Amino acid sequence: MFVDESVVHQISEQLYNAEKDRRVVAALTDRYPGIQLEKAYEIQLENVNRKKAMGDPVVGHKIGLTSKAMQRMLGVQEPDFGHLFASMSYHSGDVVDYPFIQPKVEPELAFVLQDNLEGPNIGIEDVLRATRFVVPAVEVIDSRITDWKIKLADTIADNASSGCFVLGDSVQAIAGTNILTAGAVLKINGEVVETGAGAAVMGNPAVAVAWLANKLSSLGTTLRSGDIILSGAVSAAVPVNPGDYVSLSFGHLGRVEFTLQC
Repeated sequence: MFVDESVVHQISEQLYNAEKDRRVVAALTDRYPGIQLEKAYEIQLENVNRKKAMGDPVVGHKIGLTSKAMQRMLGVQEPDFGHLFASMSYHSGDVVDYPFIQPKVEPELAFVLQDNLEGPNIGIEDVLRATRFVVPAVEVIDSRITDWKIKLADTIADNASSGCFVLGDSVQAIAGTNILTAGAVLKINGEVVETGAGAAVMGNPAVAVAWLANKLSSLGTTLRSGDIILSGAVSAAVPVNPGDYVSLSFGHLGRVEFTLQC
C-alpha cells in the first residue's frame, strides 16, 4: 500500500498519542504492507518536530540494529537511527520515572562529541577525533507497537523504539581507551542477565557512529558538538519491570545504576 503525506500525518499522530497515553497500536507493517522506509523516517521526523515545537530539544541520536543477528532477523543490511530528547536523559543513581509501556534495557557506549561530524565519507578516525569522551549508558528501549511485533518500518517510524537513556557517572577520553575489548556486565536486581563487549557493535562502536554521520549527511543533517550518540547495544535487550534495580559495569569505563519506576 502506498503511504502518502496524509497517511504519514495520521500515523505520526497515532504514535504520538500512543506514547502520551501509554498504550500500544497495531503494527504499521500489518496495516500498511509495503510501507516505504523513507516514509517511516518521515513519520519519525514529524514527531521529532512536534516534540521540538513543544519545548523538548534534541540532544543527540541513537543507533539501532547494529548487530548482524538483528539485521538478519529484520532482513536489512544496515542499522537505523532515532532521535534523543532532553526529556529522555537520566544519570546514574536516578530513579527513572519515564512513562514506559513495555520497556527493555540494553547496555551501550555513549559518545559525546566535541566537534561537528559532517559527512559524507566519515571514517573511524574522524569519529575518534570528534569525540570528547565515551561513557557507559543503559538505553531503556520501548515500543508503541503491540507485543514488540515489529519490522524495520515499524521501529523507524516509532523513533527507533526509543524510551530513555541513563548515562554513567564517569567519563573516559577516547584516546588510549580500547572500546573494542571493553566488557559490559548487565545486572537486574543483582543477577547477571547479559554480558558483551564493544566489538559486538559492528566490530567497533565508532563504525556505528561513522555510519550515522554519513546517513544523516545523505538526509541533509549534521552531528553537532555536544551531541550524545548511543552507539548500539553490546548484548540482547532484557525486559524490565517497575521496581527493578538495574546496574551496568563497563570495566574501567565506569558504571551505571538506577531504579526503574514506571
